[in-house]
Amino acid sequence: MLKYLIQKEFLQIRRNAFLPRLIIIFPIMMMCVMPWVMNQEVKNIRVDVVDNDHSTLSRQLVQSIEASSYFIFNGQKPTYDAALKDIDKMDADVVMVIPQHFSRELIQKRNPQVLIAANAVNGTKGSMGSAYLSQIVTTKVNPSVAAMQSKISTLFLYNKHLNYKVFMIPALFAMVMMLMCGFLPTLNIVGEKEAGTIEQINVTPVPKWAFILAKLIPYWLIALFIVVVCLVLSWLIYDITCQGPLWIVFALAMLLALFWSSFGLIISNYSDTMQQAIFVMWFFVVCMLLLSGLFTPTRSMPHLAYLTTYINPMHYFVDGIRTVFVRGGSLHSVAHQLLALLCIASVMGIWAIMSYRKNH
Repeated sequence: MLKYLIQKEFLQIRRNAFLPRLIIIFPIMMMCVMPWVMNQEVKNIRVDVVDNDHSTLSRQLVQSIEASSYFIFNGQKPTYDAALKDIDKMDADVVMVIPQHFSRELIQKRNPQVLIAANAVNGTKGSMGSAYLSQIVTTKVNPSVAAMQSKISTLFLYNKHLNYKVFMIPALFAMVMMLMCGFLPTLNIVGEKEAGTIEQINVTPVPKWAFILAKLIPYWLIALFIVVVCLVLSWLIYDITCQGPLWIVFALAMLLALFWSSFGLIISNYSDTMQQAIFVMWFFVVCMLLLSGLFTPTRSMPHLAYLTTYINPMHYFVDGIRTVFVRGGSLHSVAHQLLALLCIASVMGIWAIMSYRKNH
């Protein structure tokens, strides 16, 4: 009986003109485009400089800013007010004002003060731009700091070249599987309710567990396909490979797929229309994604928000797959994440079976 129900699900997917294309194209597009876009390194900060000193040292300071890969040098402005007008028009992000007698005070070791004003509308860009400029000024004003920094040797254990794609690509697995294995099952039963075909299933002697299992298994296979595609593309396009055992990556992915497919079916069991199901699913997706640690460290969250990570399967998956993919962690390293995912996914699977109302 289960075999024919699964066959029915695949026939429905194949006969849909849109779903097969989505299943193939979506992970490819995510892996080809998103690693280039999801980069939180702040660059292209537009800088205006007001040089009131016009000395050799001030010109060297300006040339250091021009040579930096983090800045776009807008040029020098005659006054501070003229530079602020660029900020008002969003033509500049940061303004640096070099005071008069800058070089003389520097030679006399008086530590001259340089004004740095940042556009705080974009807080991240403003704060990072100020920090970058402050570092350049400090190095130029205090040569001993530069000499000390040159003596410091830093060893990066895992991501040696600080390539942000190495950090983000494992997390993209979570996003792709969340969207594919979450939304598609959500719309499955609701679609059958709206089409009226679910009534034909309800009058048959098919048990609830077989019906729900037949809904889940196709999305587990889709999750396997997605993980394989993502692993191959990360190797072919970015030359990034998994440092740990691949079977742990697949185990984490299957448990996450079990959770999202079960969770999607739970929402569809309680929903009467596609619009209702989509809005409910989108609410939980956004909350789980933002609180998972995918973009920002969970330890930097407020304590109340951090407590939600204990029941957030996305947090366990992102933490586990980064441990295996980037650090080369073993089963012992991710045993906690695997156990947590297994418990949460099992509870959701049982809930999906129990919540399905089979009316004869």
